Amino acid sequence: MTWISPADLFGKREVLAIESVFKSHPRGCLMILSATMDSPQGYTTLKPFLDRGYKVLAVTPDLPFLLKGTAGETWLEEIRGGKRDPGKISLAQNLSNLMRLAYLYKYGGVYLDTDMILLKSFKGLNNIIGAQTLDPSFTNWTRLNNAVLIFDKGHPLLLKFIEEFAHTFNGNVWGYNGPYLVSRVAARAAVEEYNNFTVLRPSAFYPVNWLEIEKFFKVPKTEKESKWVKVKLLQMQRRSYGLHLWNKFSRKFEIEQGSAMWRLVSDHCIICQIGSASSS
Repeated sequence: MTWISPADLFGKREVLAIESVFKSHPRGCLMILSATMDSPQGYTTLKPFLDRGYKVLAVTPDLPFLLKGTAGETWLEEIRGGKRDPGKISLAQNLSNLMRLAYLYKYGGVYLDTDMILLKSFKGLNNIIGAQTLDPSFTNWTRLNNAVLIFDKGHPLLLKFIEEFAHTFNGNVWGYNGPYLVSRVAARAAVEEYNNFTVLRPSAFYPVNWLEIEKFFKVPKTEKESKWVKVKLLQMQRRSYGLHLWNKFSRKFEIEQGSAMWRLVSDHCIICQIGSASSS
């Protein structure tokens, strides 16, 4: 995980994400790349997990070290030297996009956004990206997402991602250096030599899109809504490894008691203080 905001904004939603990680992987090790969470306040937030014996640590990232020997090294020098326009989008947000790629390339493992609720173990998943959308025929992906990345150390596709970031960086378009980037590179990779990776269907990590996510936070008001939720939950039970909450859109929603999110959180938490796990 990465966290680029102040430590006091690491709220109940983010804690729920950590809970779901250890619910599915009780012996796992979670590292949060974050200068703000690598602090006394961050330690206080993570202490309930440490007290229960879970392995979680916040570490201030050393980006020059992570990028050394890659195209990202030159990009970082240009940004620091004022030779590259950082653009209007938060530079910290784009650094998060780059950090996850560099860390996975150097060490391998799993990257997760902090608004991802894990539903079951990732055991057996290797060199994986999740599709966010499919074409109208539901056969080919049209967009990937970088909220979940599972890769071996030194995987060549990660190096291609970093090269694309450095060479085509655009700080003025949201997502250009994130979801759009992995989509561009993966589309080329499908016909080139570094295609030893798998794209999972949206049901794996993005079973509910950002336009529909509100329905999961609210108690259904009609029979039609109730049926939709029941069908979606059944599909997720069979096909999904996680649920992306799209915090950019859902952060304002309360988790209503009896809603689909209430049930999911209840089933996948370990501390389980969900009563006010809404917009914080």
